[in-house]
Amino acid sequence: MDIRIPIGLLFVILGFILAAFGIWSAADAVLYARALGRNVNLWTGLLMLAFGGIMLLFPLLAARKKRSQNL
Repeated sequence: MDIRIPIGLLFVILGFILAAFGIWSAADAVLYARALGRNVNLWTGLLMLAFGGIMLLFPLLAARKKRSQNL
């Protein structure tokens, strides 16, 4: 089993949860006052989703490359 699959799934799941919380709490100005008004939960969640997607893409591309070399 490729280690990138569970790592990618972990980042996608946690990124989704964090981004959803960022969207849900976007109107709470007190929560983001210490972060200079930036929604750090949303941006961190989106970055985690992107990283997890890339980690899931690599094994897919490797399998495709291996399959084309066997033909």
